[in-house]
Amino acid sequence: MAAGPDALGLFTAIGLSEHKARETLKNEALSALLREAVTQAQGILGPAVDKATGTLLYNVASRLKDQKHLRFLVGCISSKKIVTDLQLNAALEYVRSHPLEPIDTADFERECGVGVVVTPEQIEEAVEAAINKHRGQLLLERYHFNMGLLMGEARGRLRWADGKSIKNEVDLQVLHLLGPKTEADLEKKPKAGRARPVEGEKQQTAVEENGDVALETKSLLEQLRGEALKFHRPGENYKTEGYVVTPHTMELLKKHLEITGGQVRTRFPPEPNGILHIGHAKAINFNFGYARANGGICFLRYDDTNPEKEEEKYFTAIREMVEWLGYKPYAVTHASDYFDQLYGWAVELIRRGHAYVCHQRVEEIKGHNPPPSPWRDRPVEESLLLFEGMRKGKFEEGEATLRMKLVMEDGKMDPVAYRIKYTPHHRTADRWCIYPTYDYTHCLCDSIEHITHSLCTKEFQARRSSYFWLCNALDVYCPVQWEYGRLNLLYTVVSKRKIIRLVETGAVRDWDDPRLFTLTALRRRGFPAEAINAFCARVGVTVAQTTMEPHQLEACVREVLNERAPRAMVVLEPLRVSIANFPAEKALEVLVPNFPADETKGFHSVPFQPHIYIEQTDFREVVDKGYKRLAPGQPVGLRHAGYVIAVQNIIKDASGQVVELEVTCTKSDAAEKPRAFIHWVSEPLVCEVRLYERLFLHKNPEDPAEVPAGFLSDVNPDSLCVIDGALADRSVHSAQPFDKFQFERLGYFSVDPDSTEGKMVFNRTVTLKEDPGKV
Repeated sequence: MAAGPDALGLFTAIGLSEHKARETLKNEALSALLREAVTQAQGILGPAVDKATGTLLYNVASRLKDQKHLRFLVGCISSKKIVTDLQLNAALEYVRSHPLEPIDTADFERECGVGVVVTPEQIEEAVEAAINKHRGQLLLERYHFNMGLLMGEARGRLRWADGKSIKNEVDLQVLHLLGPKTEADLEKKPKAGRARPVEGEKQQTAVEENGDVALETKSLLEQLRGEALKFHRPGENYKTEGYVVTPHTMELLKKHLEITGGQVRTRFPPEPNGILHIGHAKAINFNFGYARANGGICFLRYDDTNPEKEEEKYFTAIREMVEWLGYKPYAVTHASDYFDQLYGWAVELIRRGHAYVCHQRVEEIKGHNPPPSPWRDRPVEESLLLFEGMRKGKFEEGEATLRMKLVMEDGKMDPVAYRIKYTPHHRTADRWCIYPTYDYTHCLCDSIEHITHSLCTKEFQARRSSYFWLCNALDVYCPVQWEYGRLNLLYTVVSKRKIIRLVETGAVRDWDDPRLFTLTALRRRGFPAEAINAFCARVGVTVAQTTMEPHQLEACVREVLNERAPRAMVVLEPLRVSIANFPAEKALEVLVPNFPADETKGFHSVPFQPHIYIEQTDFREVVDKGYKRLAPGQPVGLRHAGYVIAVQNIIKDASGQVVELEVTCTKSDAAEKPRAFIHWVSEPLVCEVRLYERLFLHKNPEDPAEVPAGFLSDVNPDSLCVIDGALADRSVHSAQPFDKFQFERLGYFSVDPDSTEGKMVFNRTVTLKEDPGKV
């Protein structure tokens, strides 16, 4: 209903300023509600409505979520049962908490202070009691005392007292006690020094899709605990905006609370048709983290309703990754566990007239404007017989579907509930030839498991109405769906289809190739689970989609590995060095701290012999300005050995390539301090080292504007460099796959599962410092 041409005069007549009235008229829904409220009030009070009443009418029209209660509340305002904003707040909360009609008027009036009269004497007594309680501190601090404390305590005694009356009484009694303000009272109170935040509690706001987000450093559990998110409490689903209340809702919620005991219940429901990626890490942290933060439980539920794409290896890998990230499911369930119940509900849906068997082909109903089904109004009994025929295999694939009678938020009409597939299921074999869709399965599985908070990414918002509709159409417990923003990463692709193309074309080896951002790939590359969880916490629980740069994840990795990865010395491009005056007849043992910053974490021993190996890049025949490492006439120190070496002779091969250096050594305490110290190895292990760079050259390889020829054309040809003849010190000889080290001066590395007894393989996880060119 439009506001009408006389609405401006109507709104100013109840006390709204002309500016406020014009602003209100811009909101068609609010204008219609306010006009309805004012018209009703005029029917009770006459054409003149005082400003106080007008303000209450405006507030109820602008703040009421469920419009069916408008008439009731306007009646209370017009009959002067509700006369203050305080009472109106209570009234709005009451109708929100009691969504079913009719409203218990006596209970409503009791909860909203209707008819309660607070006398000036009561206010005086309440303020006096508050002042007496804090009298000593008040006399000490005088007018620097927090007077709001006195007002709050007086209000606590007299819930329905007028706030201005309480403030006036506080001012009066404080003046009587302390007398007029002095010059000292007028001076500003010095600010108390802020306590430094406890580690993990500092919060920086993250946000938006610029790829360089200010990161959240508050712990994830603190972000998810209690009232930190505006989520409903278990059993109070009806308080959520948009939640549909039916005559059965309150009874179903009562039974739900009896079953769960008011416990928070979430679920992580992946499809077992691919490997989890970095975006799933946020979903895992959000679902399992919200349950953990609030003393609840989280299910791992496989959405195994498409047997054509599901493989056992995906089931195994998904659970492995959930547990690797540090979460243990309360129970591992499958949508297929509930196939019998889901089928029974589908039959009931048909019986209730909410579903029908349709023969339109998939290509006919694709898109947002497909033609209406000519079978939408077929008789219930006919649909029941046809659906039974579908179950018994009497139709070919695509020949019949079961569709639900509803229009979704995105305009899609009558989504499919069941389709025919003659592919054996990995758990139920060939017992079924019809399988439920996501739109049908998801909310009903949530209902069966009594999920309290169905957390999903923003793209599922368009399915929220169908979620509520289906549970209510069957009169079963209806959870609440909450949406959050996806986490995306630049310089990568995570689509299953596109990763398969990368594997097929040989651009990567498999789903766990360390250049990908699947969770198995990140684990293989050496990313600690704690770093991935910390990254998710820093991104924060945002509603908006967040797109991050890889270097922000890598920064989290460095923070963890700096504390966890013991040091070792490895030479990637060896240059042999012979020490002519080696100070001993046999090898010396050098103790190297595992963590130089904290020697209490132990040492490992490496041999020091007359023949050692250094990096080729740590020697130059000709010294440039600023070069500090080994060169003729420029000695260097050997890390941890306690010796300085100086070049005496340079040995080259026939092509002029330097192949060996002859040097002399001097103990560090007897030599001039060198300009640099370099790493080295002696009696080394030969190993393979794999150095990784970004897989794609552009930030958005899937964007045709950036990469017109498609993402495969954007693969970085230098994303992998394999060094076959790297030399490692012997401290790493017993390392197992996924063990992590900091190779001094080179970066953080992890043992690859390709390692054998004869040759170890290391993946570079991240460099020691971020390459400025990547930021």
